[in-house]
Amino acid sequence: MNLQNIIIDSISRSTTHVFSTMLGVQIHSGEVTAEHGTLEANDGLLSFIGVAGGTWTGTGSLTCSPVLACRIHSRMLSTETAAVDQEVLDAVAELTNMIVGGVKTDLEPYLGPLGLSIPTVIFGRNFKTRTAGSTEWIVVKFPWDDEVLLVKMCLASKGKTANAMSPIAGQFCALEV
Repeated sequence: MNLQNIIIDSISRSTTHVFSTMLGVQIHSGEVTAEHGTLEANDGLLSFIGVAGGTWTGTGSLTCSPVLACRIHSRMLSTETAAVDQEVLDAVAELTNMIVGGVKTDLEPYLGPLGLSIPTVIFGRNFKTRTAGSTEWIVVKFPWDDEVLLVKMCLASKGKTANAMSPIAGQFCALEV
């Protein structure tokens, strides 16, 4: 198994676990893709958190619509909300922290100790994001009724590599397990 597969499995496991325990919702992972640092316009919410330790650095993120963000908040706090406000942003930030934290914990046996930054949440229309360098992201889609949550992860080695590069993402080193 290579690092890419470990990340995909971990994203799926962590996201389904957090949704089940914190929101009481059974969701399942859908399509998995690779995303390059494109500058396409975004609408909605983007929450991200840095991951770093040893020779590895990267970012984990969640992307969703305002409707899905309000649904997450409502399920998490058992209170209805119809518009994105500070509490909705905080709920999405905490969901990001829990999901990416689970992925970080799963990766530590392979990559060594890792730390997390505090989450940052962006909400708006027609905003663009870019990751420096030629980093590729692993993207896992989680359909929930008529909405989709995207959970993304990118990791890059700060210098050391192991084995051959992964075929889907040149920034990921293959680790044979």
